[in-house]
Amino acid sequence: MRLYDTTSRGIREFVPLKSGEVGMYLCGATVQGSPHIGHIRSSMVFDILRRYFEYKDYKVIFVRNVTDIDDKIIHNAGHENIEWWQLAARYEKEFTWAHQVLGNLDPTIEPRATGHITQIIELIQKLIDKGFAYVSEGSVWFSVRSFKEYGLLSGQKLDEMLTAADPDKGKKDPHDFALWKASKNDEPHWNTPWGPGRPGWHIECSAMAETYLGKQFDIHGGGLDLQFPHHENEVAQSKAAGNNFANYWLHNYWVTQSGEKMSKSLGNSLKVSEILQNFRAIDLRFYLLSAHYRSNLEFSHQALTDSAAAFSRIEQFVIRAAEKIQIDKLPQDLPAEFITAMEEDLATPAGFAVIHDYVTRGNNALTNNSDDLIQNYAFVRNMLNLLGLDPLSSQWKVNTGTEVSEALDSLIHSMLLQRNQAREAKNFALADSVRDALNSAGILIEDGTSGSRWTINKEKK
Repeated sequence: MRLYDTTSRGIREFVPLKSGEVGMYLCGATVQGSPHIGHIRSSMVFDILRRYFEYKDYKVIFVRNVTDIDDKIIHNAGHENIEWWQLAARYEKEFTWAHQVLGNLDPTIEPRATGHITQIIELIQKLIDKGFAYVSEGSVWFSVRSFKEYGLLSGQKLDEMLTAADPDKGKKDPHDFALWKASKNDEPHWNTPWGPGRPGWHIECSAMAETYLGKQFDIHGGGLDLQFPHHENEVAQSKAAGNNFANYWLHNYWVTQSGEKMSKSLGNSLKVSEILQNFRAIDLRFYLLSAHYRSNLEFSHQALTDSAAAFSRIEQFVIRAAEKIQIDKLPQDLPAEFITAMEEDLATPAGFAVIHDYVTRGNNALTNNSDDLIQNYAFVRNMLNLLGLDPLSSQWKVNTGTEVSEALDSLIHSMLLQRNQAREAKNFALADSVRDALNSAGILIEDGTSGSRWTINKEKK
């Protein structure tokens, strides 16, 4: 497998540190607000990478952290006049829901920053002892100039980096960053040798990555916006402490609107909960995976509508072929061209092209009653399953309404029976009225040689 590594600025052959195992760390949610589709795109990219490694029989340890204490959480909680932990817990639940409803597998472990204060303090003390950090007025700062490789990940030169116009009190150099922040009045805090305070943003990831993946691990991932300063600072503090840290760095690009990154601070974020009021979760997942992870995805409702229509053609083939074949156990292999796409830097657009090709072949096999149907159907199901998009999986039956309740299903089929009886009796007025009633409720009727079947009218929805 070949992956684009940010540090080397190029494609590298993936070689795990330990044969048959992969350690992955993903910067997860800072639970200051509701999840938007930009957040979930990042998690979805690394969900696919994790799924592919597991398909290749790797044992994967996938760590996705939760930042549940930072300045914005405290600020937003103050505006709502609630405790900081109440706000963090509320939005953590929303992120968990969004991951699950959009089909992301649960990580191996999802550690919280507040649950690792001991490890954070120990790591900071090590940096102080090694001369890479200093204490000033109850805060601890990382001395950036003491780490000679600073800027290697982001490709920047230290003296050309912008700094805050009003640097924090106590810094020796405007480039230095906080490892530990002295607490202000009534702020949450933990007691340390340097005084009461709370962790800085960057140190938590270094501490949690080491806790669960060791001093060196395979892959660190996250959104492109985290490359600097967050990931650059992670590299500096971890390597300064004596850890080799991540062997590969992968960054996904943004979901944008009008060319801008989607974010709460810009006021252009699209919450997952809002989009799912008008679109199915499986359609949103298909859309978010439609562009290569290293390409920006320009969001629009029309683009998502078009993507949903494209997925509907795939879904309808799967449903029709399943009704025709009616077998439980399928061959588990994937077509070679799909494997090639996945192994060339997780090229999901090329993978989708392979799926569409086999759907076309499968539809031809359905029409011609060809013996190729089972193989084409199995390939499509297996590719969709690896991408978390199999419409017949329990995930989508439960979460998106791909199949309605048994009671409603029974009612619709009773109406179809009534319509077919009316047609046989040449009572076309009654047959048409039943069809129109179903259509007004968003149910499309398809008549075929094997009888009538119904589907959801996505355009009406």
